[in-house]
Amino acid sequence: MIISWEMVKLTIVGRVRDGLPLAQGPRYLGITDHGQENDNFSCYKQQAELLLRGISRGDQLAPSKMTIRLDHGQCFNYLMENGIFFITLCDSSYPRKLAFHYLQDLHQEFIKTFDNSHIEKITRPYSFVKFDSIIGNIRKRYIDTRTQANLSKLSANRKQDLDIVTKHVSEILECSRQNSDQIPERILIMGTPPTPSSIWGSSRLQVIALKWTPITIIVVVAVVLLWASFILTDNFIISSL
Repeated sequence: MIISWEMVKLTIVGRVRDGLPLAQGPRYLGITDHGQENDNFSCYKQQAELLLRGISRGDQLAPSKMTIRLDHGQCFNYLMENGIFFITLCDSSYPRKLAFHYLQDLHQEFIKTFDNSHIEKITRPYSFVKFDSIIGNIRKRYIDTRTQANLSKLSANRKQDLDIVTKHVSEILECSRQNSDQIPERILIMGTPPTPSSIWGSSRLQVIALKWTPITIIVVVAVVLLWASFILTDNFIISSL
């Protein structure tokens, strides 16, 4: 049985009118296929927020559905319905059709949970904390790609994927940068996780090494000094005799 345990790594719901993020799901960024710890959650989140703000500013004519390719086997999938923006970060290997079914389920649950007047009154980002747990619950339905329900969704309307625009994130964010000088370069190049040190082989080992190397050096020096003091003491006693 093939199970995609890391289908949805990040989910954000936002208001298209002004680019205000309203809710986010639990984070699911763990160890990558290369064995290094993925500590890019905040940058992925900022990147998703930038996409939302770019669409709200009208930086480009945005389709209602889009897949945005990132490097190293990940992608954003987003859906816009009734002025609400739903975006999720997935493994590129995860069936895109299921990712958009997931986003559609979020949309249906969102409009059942919040009325338009409430949505329009919100002024603080991520105010819909109540929806965070709902995102987590809906995600559970899509973890196993081989359930009967998910297989049925995959087999139905096989041409559905053909109308979904696909772009690389560099195309999207370069357009946003041309319209705003406020975008940090590190966000523009996200999607390529930081290259691990050639000395340590992975960022995780590098962090461990940087943390424990000074302590190890201090202990070794202390042992050497203690050993030297014993040698000097023994030599002094022998010479005294």
